Amino acid sequence: MDQRPSIIVTGSGDSLVFSAAGNWTVVESERLDGEISQAAKLPAGVRRVSIDLSGIDRFDTAGAWLIHRTARALMGAGIEVAYTGVGPSREILIGEVEKAEHKPVPPRERPPMVLQLVRDTGEAVIESGRDLTRLTELLGASMVIMLGFLVRPWRFRLTSITYHLEYMGVRAVPIIALISFLIGGIIEQQGAYQLRQFGAEILSIDLAGILVLREIGLLLTAIMVAGRTGSAITAEIGSMKMREEIDALKTLALDPVEVLIVPRLIALVMALPLLTFVADISALTGAGLVAWIYIDMPPASFIPYLRSAVEINTFMVGLIKAPFMALVIGMIACLEGLQVKGSAESLGRQTTASVVKAIFMVIVLDGMFAMFFAAIDY
Repeated sequence: MDQRPSIIVTGSGDSLVFSAAGNWTVVESERLDGEISQAAKLPAGVRRVSIDLSGIDRFDTAGAWLIHRTARALMGAGIEVAYTGVGPSREILIGEVEKAEHKPVPPRERPPMVLQLVRDTGEAVIESGRDLTRLTELLGASMVIMLGFLVRPWRFRLTSITYHLEYMGVRAVPIIALISFLIGGIIEQQGAYQLRQFGAEILSIDLAGILVLREIGLLLTAIMVAGRTGSAITAEIGSMKMREEIDALKTLALDPVEVLIVPRLIALVMALPLLTFVADISALTGAGLVAWIYIDMPPASFIPYLRSAVEINTFMVGLIKAPFMALVIGMIACLEGLQVKGSAESLGRQTTASVVKAIFMVIVLDGMFAMFFAAIDY
């Protein structure tokens, strides 16, 4: 039996009959659109049209929409339209299509600029409060699971943590070492250039050592980790959310926080201090090389001078801050991943938000630590 869709126009005078047949489905919608548009070009003098659906074998929403659109166009031209051979199921489908027809949206009035600014600011503050609440909940759930490892050590996911540590730490070493090496060289060169005017270019080594170990080494590493690892975590968890894999874990009685989030947090807390150490050494190596070339201080003199200029607490300040920044980056990345909806647009939006929020919070946290260490004179 030929099930190709078709519509045949019969009748004469002021009354015509549209006889539809075949499969009126979305697969055939392109062919149907052309045929029904051609059939709707009626000669002058037609007053009544009867649409006969009794010959249709399969009928879905696309077919119902084409029939409804044609009937609406005919009625708009002043022609009386009636359906025959509809049947209960097709009548319901056509009725639902009529209900879903988009009505013209009235033009939206733009509020005054000041009112819009106040509204946007208020919404941003409210959303920040919600994010803080979600972060607190997620942090609490993660801490409970981590403490649970003390009484149930067999639940500790060593394989997963090792995998993430290799990705977050080992694979990030080349790019972090290279960037830190260049930044260290730039700091030393600029410091020597400016201090040379006062005959104190030797102090550029003090400047580079303290600045790198106390602030730049960690800050640079944390920002790169937020961009590289944080975005990857958000994309991974967001993709799982889109594919409903997180719902599947819940169905299997597995806690997504324990399976997905805690291993990533532990790996990141372990990786960032190690990467900070690599960044410190690389930046000081770059500074030493520039000092050798720019102010003629060879490594044999640079290293003892740096050792006398920098105390151990300067080195420890950077390492103490690293785990806290890692926790902030990981929590924000996981939370944004869990908020991904079912579209690629949402995934991209949350990934961007993850990087921006993580970098912002890293800078804020660094400023808070700076004030704290200054207050305790450390």
